[in-house]
Amino acid sequence: MFYREAGQFKTTYETDGQILPLRQDRIALLATLAVALLVLPFVATPYFLSAILIPFLIFSLAALGLNILTGYCGQLSLGTAAFMAVGAFASWNFVYRMPGLPILAAFALGGLCAALVGIAFGLPSLRIRGFYLAASTLATQFFVVWCLTKIPALTGGSASGVITAQKIEILGYAFDTPQRKFVLVLLIVSFMALLAKNMVRSNVGRSWMAVRDMDVAAEVIGIRPMRTKLLAFAVSSFYCGVAGALYAFAYLGTVEPEAYSLDLSFRILFMIIIGGVGSILGSFLGAAFIVLLPVALNMLAHGLGLPTSVASNLELMVFGALIIFFLIVEPHGLARLWQIGKEKLRLWPFPH
Repeated sequence: MFYREAGQFKTTYETDGQILPLRQDRIALLATLAVALLVLPFVATPYFLSAILIPFLIFSLAALGLNILTGYCGQLSLGTAAFMAVGAFASWNFVYRMPGLPILAAFALGGLCAALVGIAFGLPSLRIRGFYLAASTLATQFFVVWCLTKIPALTGGSASGVITAQKIEILGYAFDTPQRKFVLVLLIVSFMALLAKNMVRSNVGRSWMAVRDMDVAAEVIGIRPMRTKLLAFAVSSFYCGVAGALYAFAYLGTVEPEAYSLDLSFRILFMIIIGGVGSILGSFLGAAFIVLLPVALNMLAHGLGLPTSVASNLELMVFGALIIFFLIVEPHGLARLWQIGKEKLRLWPFPH
């Protein structure tokens, strides 16, 4: 009823190939962005913006990068946090060593550095796959963290490895409040999500999905696996690098290796499993779920009078149970459930 195409005619190839072919979806997306840009900065509390919405957007961007590699290209990776760390430390070094460099350019250069590291550690994907590839990308996590803690030049000579992130200033305008940081992160994430959506619908995205489904057949029809896989590693690492820079500059306020631990890589992997592997929307749904679930569990534990240790263990148990649930019941995650709900609305109230 709500998602019917009656009266929505497509007379050109451009309208037929739109990202959101239904008018209802376009209106919903524009309304969501309008509320996020024009309402939330003035209505939401600074704590809600800085502790929930900003990390939600940053984790959505990181999950989007991992989804490009794992969901669309089929290359399993456990080094997401390492690529985020490369982006964060590279961005800090560019701003520190090149005074006057625009902060957005530093974020982009940090993402490029992460892309180069991703290409280097993506080379084993040309020979191995599956859990063996996951183990090789896991080495990225330990190697990058070791470099950041043992090479003083990367941390500006800081003995502890913890560095204060520079202030975010664009064209003389300082983004020093939760409201301004939220708007900046929202604009960057929205722009990069749009780029990713267009990318996966292009020839590049089709090549990724062909390699994911059957790499031998993809090679037979003319797709070059080496270039396709390394490009996926590069784009994915670039997204994760920009997310890591935003994580340090807009959320933590510090650049430190411990913030990009192996636990963060697993959390981002859980986001795409719960949200939906191979789905742009699933990256956002999974990030929202993972960010909001601990808040809800802490509120529940506080209401029941449970100690903090029990609440933290409860969070781990719920995470594990949800991953098992989605892998068994709905492997395509929350994005698939949302798609099924829309299909039912299109037929309601008729039987189906």
